[in-house]
This record gives sequence, structure tokens and C-alpha cells, in this order.
Amino acid sequence: QVQLVESGGGLAQPGGSLRLSCVASGFTFRSYPMSWYRQAPGKEREKVATVTSDGGSIIYVDSVKGRFTASRDNAKNTVYLQMNSLKPEDTAVYYCNARLAILSIYWGRGTQVTVSS
Repeated sequence: QVQLVESGGGLAQPGGSLRLSCVASGFTFRSYPMSWYRQAPGKEREKVATVTSDGGSIIYVDSVKGRFTASRDNAKNTVYLQMNSLKPEDTAVYYCNARLAILSIYWGRGTQVTVSS
């Protein structure tokens, strides 16, 4: 069965950094793009970044461009989100996402990121 397990969230000060990880299992990780989403309190879930299956192309939402870097290690079945220059508006629960088919979408349980002084 497909499992996605995020880690690395926590409390950071404005301007600080955090690195999120998502370990995947139950499917052929190297064959699928992986995405990071986030959901802030009272807001809809938004896509933050998508990494192609080989990691060669990454798409970011405008609000994180130049600050966040997504990557993956197919040997470790892991996708990462390096978050630098964090802002209070980055506070959210961050989710790992795998879309294996149109109706085959999987989510991790999420990891809380709080940016506050």
C-alpha cells in the first residue's frame, strides 16, 4: 500500500530555514512526479512545488520562487523541500503528494511548519 511520511517541520524564525523530507513506499517512486502542498489555517490547500520523476524539472508557486528548493533522491524514495528565507506567511501544514493516476492520488499526514519570532 502507498505510504507517504513527511518529517522535518517545526518552528523557525523569520529568515530561517527548514528542510522537509517525505519518504515514499508502496509504488515505483522513480516513475512518478512528486509534489509538495501546504495548507494554512482558514485557507485552501495550495501546491508549492512539483518535481518530475527524474528530478530534472521543478515547478514552484510564485510565492516561494527563489526561496524554496525541491529535490528528490530516487535511490532513497525520498523527496525534499529546502525552505530558506522563511516568512510568517509560510506557516502551514506541509503535505507530500503522489499522483499515480487520474483517480489515484495519495497524501501524507503532513508536517507543521510555523514561522514566528
